[in-house]
Amino acid sequence: MLQRCILRPYHVLALVLFVSASDDFDWTKNERTSFYYGTFPTGFSWGAGSSAYQTEGAWNIDGKGMSIWDAFAHKKGKIFSNDTGDSSCDGYYKFKDDVTLMKDMKFNHYRFSISWPRILPSGLKSEHINEKGIKYYNDLINMLLDNKITPIVTLYHWDLPQVLQEKYGGWQNVSMVNYFNDFANLCFERFGNRVKYWITFNNPWSIAVEGYETGTYKAAHHIIKAHAKVWHTYDMQWRSKQKGLIGISLTADWGEPVDITNQRDIEAAERYIQFYMGWFATPIFNGDYPQVMKDYIGRKSGQQGLGASRLPVFSPQEKSYIKGTCDFLGLGHFTTRYITLKNYPSGIGDSYFADRDLAELVDPQWPDPGSEWLYSVPWGFRRLLNFVKTQYGNPMIYVTENGVSEKVLCTDLCDDWRVKYFKDYINEMLKAIKDGANVKGYTAWSFLDNFEWDEGYSERFGLYYVDFRNKNKPRYPKASVQFYKRIISSNGFPNQREVESWKRKAVETCSSSNQLLAADPLIGHMEMVTEIVVPTVCTLCILLSAVFLMFLLRGRL
Repeated sequence: MLQRCILRPYHVLALVLFVSASDDFDWTKNERTSFYYGTFPTGFSWGAGSSAYQTEGAWNIDGKGMSIWDAFAHKKGKIFSNDTGDSSCDGYYKFKDDVTLMKDMKFNHYRFSISWPRILPSGLKSEHINEKGIKYYNDLINMLLDNKITPIVTLYHWDLPQVLQEKYGGWQNVSMVNYFNDFANLCFERFGNRVKYWITFNNPWSIAVEGYETGTYKAAHHIIKAHAKVWHTYDMQWRSKQKGLIGISLTADWGEPVDITNQRDIEAAERYIQFYMGWFATPIFNGDYPQVMKDYIGRKSGQQGLGASRLPVFSPQEKSYIKGTCDFLGLGHFTTRYITLKNYPSGIGDSYFADRDLAELVDPQWPDPGSEWLYSVPWGFRRLLNFVKTQYGNPMIYVTENGVSEKVLCTDLCDDWRVKYFKDYINEMLKAIKDGANVKGYTAWSFLDNFEWDEGYSERFGLYYVDFRNKNKPRYPKASVQFYKRIISSNGFPNQREVESWKRKAVETCSSSNQLLAADPLIGHMEMVTEIVVPTVCTLCILLSAVFLMFLLRGRL
């Protein structure tokens, strides 16, 4: 897919030799301690997230231009069940109702993205500014602030204006750096007096790897330069007046060595992290790509007969310009992999995955309630946060995405697996803060069920269930809404007795919502199909197959 908020199928691949650059991180010490009862620091910020294409709908309304995802989703066979984000959650029309739900949950912040083509239909500030799009975001920001909810705004969550993709080839073209800076500058100009937290890019790993294939490294290079230019633009023109902060959101799974006593597994695990998060974080914090990326990609490029490395090079001036362009690090995290060495021959081609020389493995005992790539491994979250602390000088972190999906069509709102996921992952984050990690906020992914990129509506990450088949797109709270609300109200986990009561109360509350959902005639019909018709048809097929097989056997006797 041209990406995935989250990530995509995992290629089990590549490995090699590199001495750890994170000297302070102890790979041999993986503490898996029991549940910790305690609260978060005063002022810790709680919220949930979304993105424009996944929730807004109104894809061609009020002057909005077409994005690459509008174009991609309209191609038959690209998205599961040929779903599109044309209407999605209808957030463009229902944002007032949604902010009311956020207020009820006592959110401190809400993370959303601004659609580049909604305010600049052609992608270019010099051509046309769509004031109706500006008004929509102004109204949303103002309502959030009226309800004491801090807006955290992502400038790019994958919906590049289609015109820029067609004319310039998107992020493979260096011209995107200036075009994106113009778009960001417009956002600072129109919204910056009220928005104090800006995220330049969401999960650039996915943009580059899943969006550009052979152009992966070039696209990432331009994204890093674009991020730095936006940071400097804000720093020079807006920071003194608006007092805001600029960050980037990097999504990273944790990579754990298969054998923590084996140096080659440790090196492979670090290589996994450096090729994933370090690819973007190391230039932004330290000024250049991780040495292990330069070594491995350079060596494989040479073996492939190329005159230069497929990994672009920053000039000394660019290194200085890029270094330190991050006021906070947004961190998205969902799951963990075990990592071991696996050598890939250079003849396999110019593949990002083969460049790493490692293999990704999973433990079959890890719970996997939803997406095929997402296993629940809470302890990996603490490990990742501590790695960031030691690797990058303990930066200020806002967790920008963390959550779990359900894969099947689910009309039971008592999502106990999501309750357990949030409980365990948030607790590991609390342990990391105890370890000294500078985590300032947590953003559950996602606020609503939404369009889940190339999986369409088949995967649901939402706290709120959205009935997409109903033209009104009603929202129904899942049990996880009540559970997360209690975590927010208590600012953590005050004591065992109280926390254990939360789940019971959450399930009791979701039962009434289940009754409302079941009362929907369409949902009732779907449940009948799922619970009665499908099993009946399957049973008949089995019986008919058995009868047919019996006739075949009799004919041979």
